[in-house]
Amino acid sequence: MAKVIVTGAAGFIGSHLTETLLKQGDEVIGIDEFNDYYNPALKRKNVAHLHCSPGFKLIEGNIQFLDWQTLLEDVEVVYHQAAQAGVRASWGQGFRAYIERNISATQILLEAAKDAKHLKRLVFASTSSVYGDAETLPTHEGICPAPVSPYGITKLAAERLCGLYQKNFGVPFVALRYFTVYGPRQRPDMAFHKFFKSILQSQAIPIYGDGLQTRDFTFISDAVAANLAAATVSEAVGEIFNIGGGSRVVLKEVLDTMEEIVGKRIQRNHIEKAMGDARHTAADVSKARRILGYQPKVSLREGLIQEWEWVKALY
Repeated sequence: MAKVIVTGAAGFIGSHLTETLLKQGDEVIGIDEFNDYYNPALKRKNVAHLHCSPGFKLIEGNIQFLDWQTLLEDVEVVYHQAAQAGVRASWGQGFRAYIERNISATQILLEAAKDAKHLKRLVFASTSSVYGDAETLPTHEGICPAPVSPYGITKLAAERLCGLYQKNFGVPFVALRYFTVYGPRQRPDMAFHKFFKSILQSQAIPIYGDGLQTRDFTFISDAVAANLAAATVSEAVGEIFNIGGGSRVVLKEVLDTMEEIVGKRIQRNHIEKAMGDARHTAADVSKARRILGYQPKVSLREGLIQEWEWVKALY
């Protein structure tokens, strides 16, 4: 049993991670500011069932203004999942929130982590967006990052800060570069959630560009398993890992699978390609497999069925 902190605990990945940690008997301090990037009521719903767990404590607040020294007193692991997500909203006026929530908040956490006596691991949630339009597919961690969105820039900056704090102060970080995580509780601005909701409401699905873009999709339980391994495997300290679903899929084929699952034709509405969207993503997960023992277990079809059931219940 360990005492851990999960930032962004009411979010999509954070809430699943928190739930799993509580199930295995850990004491979890969840931190979330319930900002309005998407409906905070959905986030409250994500953690509603956790309040009855004796090992769970939820702190509502902004990471930049918390008393980290006290919070980290006897904490062994911090899972830093909190971030300002979303590629498309990171242009223009919205950019300031990305600097605050992705870079500044991470720096404040790292400052506190360097003086935390019992901290064994800080797991940082990074993203495949740091690669941008990678020349090499599948992409391995040794490839030079080249983000194509302001969001990707801020996540890369935060990841690099983790590296500096490890080098200079010995902060035991591990970074996980997630490739499109999906499943129940997925954010409403993410493709599969939007798609299934449109299908339920008999609306056309918006497709950016020609629908031939490819993505590596990672089911939520696989992303959670990667976090648990990153927190416990000693060789992981100071390393960066790709976390993908193990198969790269063309968006059009995903829609075909969705049609089979929901049992009806999906109306498609092609719109202009979005700025900052990578054309293709594919994760080379051999490093995670080797060091973390990471093995994606949930197939895209299985995962989509679970998300569809959840979306139907939600709406």
